[in-house]
Amino acid sequence: MGSVVALRSLIEGRQVWQGTATPVTTGDEPTGWAMLDAILPAGGWPAAAMTEILLPADGVGELQLLLPTLARHTQAGRTVVVVAPPYTPYVPGWEAGGVRMSKVDIVQADARDALWATEQCLRSGSCAAVLAWPFQADDRALRRLQVAADTGKALAFAFRDRRHLVQASPAALRLELMPGAASQVRVHKCRGGNAPAFPVPVGWT
Repeated sequence: MGSVVALRSLIEGRQVWQGTATPVTTGDEPTGWAMLDAILPAGGWPAAAMTEILLPADGVGELQLLLPTLARHTQAGRTVVVVAPPYTPYVPGWEAGGVRMSKVDIVQADARDALWATEQCLRSGSCAAVLAWPFQADDRALRRLQVAADTGKALAFAFRDRRHLVQASPAALRLELMPGAASQVRVHKCRGGNAPAFPVPVGWT
């Protein structure tokens, strides 16, 4: 029977390779939802990029998903722009989520002008985040928004119907919101890594 050798002596003698723990990724743009941050390669929203949020219907928690991010930026004095929302934002709810409404600008525009306004806001370099509902946007229009977000170093959030899931998208991150007894988010595409196989729960019901 072989003699027992202390593991420490083997390590110190460099006879056993010792790995190092992989550091936990901490993103510059946390989503505010710990389980979502944990599975995203950037540790949060991809910075200076577009995130596409696919919905089965309006009003299933899509704005609640973003409230921690909007609160963080507006409390830091940065501007958030909401372009042509299908419904008027519920101010008391946003304020309860920590959003400083004095730093939120709402732009009213028709479908054609909304895309132009979104692109200009993203390119301006003066917005922390821009929220838009590009219902009729094609691949070229979405690509312009992605490039504009990168140019202006802003977060772009595009809310679209889940029927667009079958189409390719230039978005750096593509999520599907799955409401139910406990809301879940499914990642379909994420820059810098593979999309998780299963949806993750988020913190509201």
